[in-house]
Amino acid sequence: MKKPIVRVVLTLLLLLTATMAWSQNLSVMDQLKADPRKAYGTDYPYGQTDNVKLTKAPKGYKAFYISHYGRHGSRYYWNAFMYKEVDSLLKVASEKHLLTPAGEAFRQKFIAAKDELQTGVSELSELGWQQHQGIARTMYNNFPEVFKKGGNVLAISSLAGRCVISMSAFCQELVQCNPKLEIREQSSRFTLDGVVPTDGQNPVKHNYPKGLKPRYEQHHDQFKSVDVLRDRIVERMFTSTEGLPGRLHHITSNMINLYTSLPSIGHEGMLGNIITDEEIAAEWERDNLGSYSWVFGPQYQMIPILQDIMKKADAVIDGSSDRVADLRFGHDTCLGPLTVLMGINGADKDPEDPNEVKYYYQNWETCKASNIQLIFYAPKKSLNSKHSSLNSHLSSLNSNDILVKCLLNGLEATLPLPADNYPYYKWSDFKKFFTERCAKYKQ
Repeated sequence: MKKPIVRVVLTLLLLLTATMAWSQNLSVMDQLKADPRKAYGTDYPYGQTDNVKLTKAPKGYKAFYISHYGRHGSRYYWNAFMYKEVDSLLKVASEKHLLTPAGEAFRQKFIAAKDELQTGVSELSELGWQQHQGIARTMYNNFPEVFKKGGNVLAISSLAGRCVISMSAFCQELVQCNPKLEIREQSSRFTLDGVVPTDGQNPVKHNYPKGLKPRYEQHHDQFKSVDVLRDRIVERMFTSTEGLPGRLHHITSNMINLYTSLPSIGHEGMLGNIITDEEIAAEWERDNLGSYSWVFGPQYQMIPILQDIMKKADAVIDGSSDRVADLRFGHDTCLGPLTVLMGINGADKDPEDPNEVKYYYQNWETCKASNIQLIFYAPKKSLNSKHSSLNSHLSSLNSNDILVKCLLNGLEATLPLPADNYPYYKWSDFKKFFTERCAKYKQ
């Protein structure tokens, strides 16, 4: 009788696994269908999550501290070359009478916006400012108990202007929510290790592994592009490609990059119907594989950020720090790999089958203004009588009593830890697991 029972159990487990995989796939593709712009990946403009219902804290617990890492908000394109190359292309195509009516309509709109685009290169847009204001207010509204009595906050940023201004927008909004908050903002080489450890100006030098290859790449041939979208772009823009400057693949890449950047700067519609959201979405799965490669490769270079998160949280827990929040503002090149290093929503799974990558990582999760928030909880009895004295409010608390919850872009996320009460994890489990993960890849 035992063998049939074992077979039944195994069959049920296989069915459960298959059902979970199917539901994950359905969820991902349904999200893309509902919002095709998510196919923009890291160019996707962050959407507010202030109406999301979060799981209540376990009985007897309340939030007391938040640790955060956020990417800068929406911006103009990151380098000037794309704008200059598009300008040169349209000039030559117009002189040679190679533009279709749709191509000429695009040229006119581009010329009208050209000075703004070329001046704004890499700068934060108005939308980028608004995104961080919204994220800060949502954080405050979701966890008022952390901020309601005021307290100290440290915010650190990369040296890039778009990150500094994102930090400013976020911190100003928090102070608008509660003027009792004392926030110190810092953009300095002294703090780069906690926000962009790979910056060449970081005085702390590391030798962590980089350029790691995900396993799926050995089977990546099945996702070779047939360039349907690129062919359509050429047909819609030009009557002929003879005499155009640059390779056609590069030309169409510039068009796609320009198109996906436009919603971040308020210029949607500039390309008319030369490209559509649905066409971008049709190629998303292949593009997502490419994104996974570049976030997977440098994951261990983000160890200093994770160590900074743990060190600062421990200082609050042992009473040597009086901060109610630590905020970090950096780039997708850090947040994406950090997501993998921390295994958020299974991003560290490294599946061998390319078809499974989309279940564990979606490049829109590393969008403009994307963010990771760790919310820390302690028993109310340990906080109520001491919270007014922030320098010692947790000095007698056992770290085993601390719980932590992870939010990715405002939504509760999983971590590769045991969870008796998801989405809440024991801080002791978090520290043990990630300290060992960091130590495994010593310099």
